[in-house]
Amino acid sequence: MRTLNKELQQQITPHKALELLQEGNKRFIKNLQLHRDLLEQVNDTRDGQWPFAVVLSCIDSRTSAELIFDQGLGDIFSVRIAGNVINNDILGSMEFACKVAGSRLIMVLGHSNCGAIKGACDHVDMGHLSELLHKIEPAVEAENTTQDNRTSANADFVERVARLNVEKGVREILERSNILREMVEEGKVGICGAMYDVKSGNVEIYEHTITINNPATAAMA
Repeated sequence: MRTLNKELQQQITPHKALELLQEGNKRFIKNLQLHRDLLEQVNDTRDGQWPFAVVLSCIDSRTSAELIFDQGLGDIFSVRIAGNVINNDILGSMEFACKVAGSRLIMVLGHSNCGAIKGACDHVDMGHLSELLHKIEPAVEAENTTQDNRTSANADFVERVARLNVEKGVREILERSNILREMVEEGKVGICGAMYDVKSGNVEIYEHTITINNPATAAMA
Protein backbone atom coordinates (compact mmCIF):
# COMPACT_ATOMS: atom_id res chain seq x y z
CA MET A 1 0.00 0.00 0.00
CA ARG A 2 1.53 3.29 -1.13
CA THR A 3 1.97 6.11 1.34
CA LEU A 4 0.22 9.32 0.32
CA ASN A 5 2.42 12.06 -1.09
CA LYS A 6 1.51 15.50 -2.41
CA GLU A 7 1.07 14.30 -5.99
CA LEU A 8 -1.26 11.47 -5.01
CA GLN A 9 -3.24 13.70 -2.65
CA GLN A 10 -3.87 16.30 -5.37
CA GLN A 11 -5.36 13.59 -7.61
CA ILE A 12 -8.03 12.79 -5.00
CA THR A 13 -11.35 14.59 -5.44
CA PRO A 14 -13.79 15.14 -2.56
CA HIS A 15 -16.01 12.41 -4.05
CA LYS A 16 -13.06 10.02 -4.27
CA ALA A 17 -12.07 10.83 -0.68
CA LEU A 18 -15.52 9.74 0.50
CA GLU A 19 -15.25 6.57 -1.56
CA LEU A 20 -11.87 5.78 0.00
CA LEU A 21 -13.35 6.02 3.49
CA GLN A 22 -16.34 3.88 2.56
CA GLU A 23 -14.12 1.24 0.95
CA GLY A 24 -11.89 1.21 4.02
CA ASN A 25 -14.86 0.67 6.32
CA LYS A 26 -16.00 -2.27 4.20
CA ARG A 27 -12.55 -3.84 4.57
CA PHE A 28 -12.68 -3.22 8.34
CA ILE A 29 -16.06 -4.95 8.68
CA LYS A 30 -14.81 -7.97 6.70
CA ASN A 31 -11.48 -8.04 8.58
CA LEU A 32 -9.63 -7.61 5.27
CA GLN A 33 -7.42 -4.67 6.19
CA LEU A 34 -4.74 -3.74 3.69
CA HIS A 35 -1.21 -4.80 4.48
CA ARG A 36 0.91 -1.81 5.46
CA ASP A 37 4.51 -1.50 6.50
CA LEU A 38 3.98 1.08 9.24
CA LEU A 39 7.69 1.63 9.83
CA GLU A 40 8.09 2.33 6.13
CA GLN A 41 5.22 4.81 6.35
CA VAL A 42 6.96 6.49 9.27
CA ASN A 43 9.98 6.97 7.02
CA ASP A 44 7.88 8.06 4.02
CA THR A 45 6.10 10.76 6.03
CA ARG A 46 9.08 12.09 7.97
CA ASP A 47 9.30 15.24 5.85
CA GLY A 48 5.60 16.01 5.50
CA GLN A 49 2.00 14.82 5.51
CA TRP A 50 -0.73 14.86 2.86
CA PRO A 51 -3.94 13.43 4.40
CA PHE A 52 -6.91 13.22 2.04
CA ALA A 53 -9.62 13.71 4.71
CA VAL A 54 -10.30 15.07 8.17
CA VAL A 55 -12.62 13.08 10.42
CA LEU A 56 -14.18 14.59 13.53
CA SER A 57 -15.19 11.81 15.91
CA CYS A 58 -15.80 11.17 19.58
CA ILE A 59 -13.05 10.29 22.07
CA ASP A 60 -14.80 6.95 22.65
CA SER A 61 -12.11 4.25 22.68
CA ARG A 62 -14.01 2.25 20.06
CA THR A 63 -14.10 4.97 17.41
CA SER A 64 -10.55 5.31 16.11
CA ALA A 65 -11.04 6.68 12.59
CA GLU A 66 -7.77 5.19 11.33
CA LEU A 67 -8.96 1.72 12.31
CA ILE A 68 -12.61 1.79 11.29
CA PHE A 69 -11.72 3.28 7.89
CA ASP A 70 -8.59 1.11 7.49
CA GLN A 71 -6.20 3.98 6.89
CA GLY A 72 -2.46 4.21 7.48
CA LEU A 73 -0.05 6.78 8.83
CA GLY A 74 -0.45 10.09 7.06
CA ASP A 75 -3.76 9.23 5.37
CA ILE A 76 -6.27 11.18 7.47
CA PHE A 77 -6.48 13.85 10.13
CA SER A 78 -8.31 12.44 13.14
CA VAL A 79 -9.91 15.11 15.34
CA ARG A 80 -11.47 13.74 18.51
CA ILE A 81 -13.60 15.25 21.26
CA ALA A 82 -16.39 13.85 23.43
CA GLY A 83 -19.68 14.02 21.55
CA ASN A 84 -17.94 15.08 18.31
CA VAL A 85 -18.94 18.67 19.08
CA ILE A 86 -17.73 21.79 17.31
CA ASN A 87 -15.67 24.54 18.92
CA ASN A 88 -13.28 27.22 17.65
CA ASP A 89 -10.18 25.09 18.16
CA ILE A 90 -11.67 22.27 16.13
CA LEU A 91 -12.72 24.66 13.37
CA GLY A 92 -9.16 26.01 13.31
CA SER A 93 -7.81 22.48 13.06
CA MET A 94 -10.12 21.73 10.15
CA GLU A 95 -9.14 24.95 8.42
CA PHE A 96 -5.49 23.92 8.72
CA ALA A 97 -6.28 20.42 7.44
CA CYS A 98 -8.08 21.67 4.34
CA LYS A 99 -6.59 25.08 3.51
CA VAL A 100 -2.97 24.35 4.42
CA ALA A 101 -2.51 20.57 4.25
CA GLY A 102 -4.85 19.94 1.32
CA SER A 103 -7.46 17.54 2.73
CA ARG A 104 -10.41 17.00 0.38
CA LEU A 105 -13.19 15.89 2.72
CA ILE A 106 -14.57 16.72 6.15
CA MET A 107 -16.59 14.06 7.94
CA VAL A 108 -18.48 14.52 11.20
CA LEU A 109 -18.72 11.03 12.66
CA GLY A 110 -21.06 10.20 15.52
CA HIS A 111 -21.48 6.77 17.04
CA SER A 112 -24.13 4.63 18.66
CA ASN A 113 -24.41 4.29 22.44
CA CYS A 114 -22.46 7.53 22.96
CA GLY A 115 -21.77 8.45 26.58
CA ALA A 116 -21.59 12.18 25.86
CA ILE A 117 -24.99 12.09 24.16
CA LYS A 118 -26.40 10.20 27.14
CA GLY A 119 -24.93 12.80 29.49
CA ALA A 120 -26.57 15.61 27.54
CA CYS A 121 -29.90 13.76 27.54
CA ASP A 122 -29.67 13.49 31.34
CA HIS A 123 -28.46 17.10 31.72
CA VAL A 124 -25.37 15.98 33.63
CA ASP A 125 -23.60 18.73 35.58
CA MET A 126 -19.96 17.89 36.27
CA GLY A 127 -17.05 20.30 36.11
CA HIS A 128 -15.77 21.25 32.67
CA LEU A 129 -17.84 18.45 31.14
CA SER A 130 -20.95 20.58 31.65
CA GLU A 131 -19.75 23.20 29.16
CA LEU A 132 -19.12 20.51 26.56
CA LEU A 133 -22.51 18.87 27.09
CA HIS A 134 -24.21 22.26 26.66
CA LYS A 135 -23.06 22.10 23.02
CA ILE A 136 -25.12 18.92 22.56
CA GLU A 137 -28.27 20.17 24.30
CA PRO A 138 -29.66 21.92 21.16
CA ALA A 139 -29.83 18.46 19.56
CA VAL A 140 -31.61 17.12 22.65
CA GLU A 141 -34.15 19.94 22.43
CA ALA A 142 -34.56 19.48 18.67
CA GLU A 143 -35.59 15.84 19.09
CA ASN A 144 -39.36 16.36 19.21
CA THR A 145 -40.68 12.88 18.42
CA THR A 146 -40.17 11.57 21.96
CA GLN A 147 -42.69 12.76 24.51
CA ASP A 148 -41.99 10.40 27.40
CA ASN A 149 -38.75 9.22 28.98
CA ARG A 150 -36.44 11.74 27.40
CA THR A 151 -33.42 10.30 29.23
CA SER A 152 -30.46 8.03 28.53
CA ALA A 153 -32.63 5.09 29.60
CA ASN A 154 -34.47 5.45 26.29
CA ALA A 155 -32.05 4.01 23.71
CA ASP A 156 -34.11 5.16 20.72
CA PHE A 157 -34.18 8.71 22.04
CA VAL A 158 -30.39 8.67 22.53
CA GLU A 159 -29.78 7.49 18.97
CA ARG A 160 -32.09 10.12 17.49
CA VAL A 161 -30.29 12.83 19.45
CA ALA A 162 -26.92 11.46 18.24
CA ARG A 163 -28.09 11.76 14.64
CA LEU A 164 -29.32 15.32 15.15
CA ASN A 165 -26.02 16.19 16.81
CA VAL A 166 -24.11 15.01 13.72
CA GLU A 167 -26.37 17.03 11.44
CA LYS A 168 -25.90 20.04 13.70
CA GLY A 169 -22.12 19.62 13.52
CA VAL A 170 -22.13 19.67 9.72
CA ARG A 171 -24.24 22.83 9.70
CA GLU A 172 -22.06 24.54 12.29
CA ILE A 173 -18.90 23.96 10.29
CA LEU A 174 -20.41 25.62 7.23
CA GLU A 175 -22.01 28.44 9.22
CA ARG A 176 -19.06 29.31 11.46
CA SER A 177 -16.05 28.90 9.14
CA ASN A 178 -15.92 31.21 6.13
CA ILE A 179 -12.78 29.42 4.94
CA LEU A 180 -14.34 25.96 4.93
CA ARG A 181 -17.67 27.14 3.54
CA GLU A 182 -15.95 28.82 0.61
CA MET A 183 -13.84 25.73 -0.08
CA VAL A 184 -16.98 23.57 -0.09
CA GLU A 185 -18.82 26.03 -2.35
CA GLU A 186 -15.86 26.06 -4.75
CA GLY A 187 -15.79 22.25 -4.89
CA LYS A 188 -12.33 22.04 -3.35
CA VAL A 189 -13.59 20.22 -0.26
CA GLY A 190 -16.60 18.03 0.45
CA ILE A 191 -18.43 17.59 3.75
CA CYS A 192 -20.74 14.96 5.20
CA GLY A 193 -22.08 13.44 8.39
CA ALA A 194 -22.05 9.77 9.35
CA MET A 195 -22.77 7.35 12.18
CA TYR A 196 -20.60 4.48 13.41
CA ASP A 197 -22.33 1.42 14.87
CA VAL A 198 -20.27 0.09 17.79
CA LYS A 199 -21.98 -3.32 17.48
CA SER A 200 -21.37 -4.03 13.79
CA GLY A 201 -18.48 -1.72 12.90
CA ASN A 202 -20.51 -0.27 10.04
CA VAL A 203 -20.42 3.42 9.15
CA GLU A 204 -23.67 4.81 7.75
CA ILE A 205 -23.19 7.91 5.61
CA TYR A 206 -26.04 10.37 5.97
CA GLU A 207 -26.72 11.05 2.31
CA HIS A 208 -28.73 14.21 2.99
CA THR A 209 -25.70 15.79 4.69
CA ILE A 210 -23.32 15.29 1.76
CA THR A 211 -22.19 18.45 0.01
CA ILE A 212 -19.75 17.75 -2.79
CA ASN A 213 -19.82 20.38 -5.51
CA ASN A 214 -18.37 20.09 -8.98
CA PRO A 215 -15.60 22.74 -9.23
CA ALA A 216 -16.59 23.66 -12.78
CA THR A 217 -20.25 24.06 -11.84
CA ALA A 218 -19.35 25.98 -8.68
CA ALA A 219 -17.19 28.39 -10.71
CA MET A 220 -20.15 29.20 -12.96
CA ALA A 221 -22.52 29.89 -10.05
